Amino acid sequence: MRGHSVGAEVCSVPDVLVVDDSKVMREMVIACLRPTPGLAATEASSGLEAIEQLSMRTFDLMVLDLNMPDIGGIEVVEFVRGQDKLRDLPILVVTTRGDDASRSMVLAAGASRFLTKPFTPGVILAEVTNLLAQRRTPE
Repeated sequence: MRGHSVGAEVCSVPDVLVVDDSKVMREMVIACLRPTPGLAATEASSGLEAIEQLSMRTFDLMVLDLNMPDIGGIEVVEFVRGQDKLRDLPILVVTTRGDDASRSMVLAAGASRFLTKPFTPGVILAEVTNLLAQRRTPE
């Protein structure tokens, strides 16, 4: 989380990477997350762009589409889980592929949660809020 000062205390705000080849879908996800105070969202339009962003910055969560033209969502999940500094990054996969085989494959690859499109704003907000809260809670 990024920190900024408010008075004498430092507040942390979530920094989320939203990855989808559809600009409309990225904007919809970000709009659904607006109720989260101070949330910072960065967009990536492909799996390759997501990997580039992850190598340059630290994020608190990634919302990731599966079907993309260059590097697919599964490969991005596998890349993230293979990197020591990214291994614990929560990943919410949001996809049109709602079949059990896709769900199993995504979760086996290391995604934290799986959500099928279309989704309601409340559902995606709840998933993101829960994943961010788990990340902040010491185990």
